[in-house]
Amino acid sequence: MQITTSTFGTWQGQDVIKYTMENDNGVQVSVLNLAALLQAYAVPTKDGGHKNLVLSSDTVAGFMDNGLCLNKSIGRVANRIGGGHFFIDGKEYQVEQNEGNNNIHGGSHGFKDQIWDAVTDQVDDQLQVIFTKTFTEEMDTFPGTENARIVYTLHKDNSLTIDFFASSDQPTLFNPTNHTYWNISDDDTIENIKLTLNSKHHLAVDEGKIPTGEKLVNEGTPYDFATATRMGDALAQMKAQTAEGGFDDYFVVEPSNTLDHMPVAIMNDPATGREVKIYSDRNAMIMYTANGLDNDVKDLDHPAQPWMAMALEGQTLPDAINNPAFGDTVLRPGKPQHYQLQYVVKY
Repeated sequence: MQITTSTFGTWQGQDVIKYTMENDNGVQVSVLNLAALLQAYAVPTKDGGHKNLVLSSDTVAGFMDNGLCLNKSIGRVANRIGGGHFFIDGKEYQVEQNEGNNNIHGGSHGFKDQIWDAVTDQVDDQLQVIFTKTFTEEMDTFPGTENARIVYTLHKDNSLTIDFFASSDQPTLFNPTNHTYWNISDDDTIENIKLTLNSKHHLAVDEGKIPTGEKLVNEGTPYDFATATRMGDALAQMKAQTAEGGFDDYFVVEPSNTLDHMPVAIMNDPATGREVKIYSDRNAMIMYTANGLDNDVKDLDHPAQPWMAMALEGQTLPDAINNPAFGDTVLRPGKPQHYQLQYVVKY
């Protein structure tokens, strides 16, 4: 087991460092101090090489010069806040509106736009990269000073956990995720991957992708992944029925910690036998199937095209601060919070 470091490039005059964890089975996880992002989750192949399970880039531009949020840590709040506007304990707050009238993915100076401090560690048979950063209202417009910590851990069983920690000196918001794009197959698209979600409903949204509060039934629709469903079949229905031509949707899931640690999502590739089980302790899985990608998106490790990968983002349901039934995303002084995403691979 080992952790190696290398210079990946520069961004805004600062060095971007890549940390690569490799366990005794040859599984490699690479992360960058830029956006505390996941650059690679690579498993051995039968020919002696490695397959990166996530869409990636070998350049800083590939991560920062498009709107993909490619594999980045997202916060303080993932997805959208309607109008960038909310109340906490009766006090009104207005944060940056960086997508029309709404706030998306923590604004333009959130987790995804920062160089993080990093240290490495080995605990028993686990390898870790630990990122820390302090966010102030002056930086990202959210109230309070929030101390954030993101810990990537590669385990001896080849699984990867991402732990998100935060504390604050004032009431504020905390609903982080990782915007990981997956393609576990050897194909150029995700069409032959089978997906299962422990979801019975998805959220209705308005024209700005803000939830209306209504939960729609999945059964009998392209949103039904209660059993393993070939992505190409579901995507064909979405292409025929929606202007987006794919998924950009909010699925309501049962958190893993309420289901005796059952996965919220399972991806399986019949051709290779690869499988990824995703565990999350929160009630939403956001799916985006890269519907609009074309050749204008450069510097990816595969030629850009629609459906080349799918983002699966575990978090609390979007705009929860304005929909109390969706969950509590308020971070309070003296009550630090911790959330976890876990990926279990078979190859």
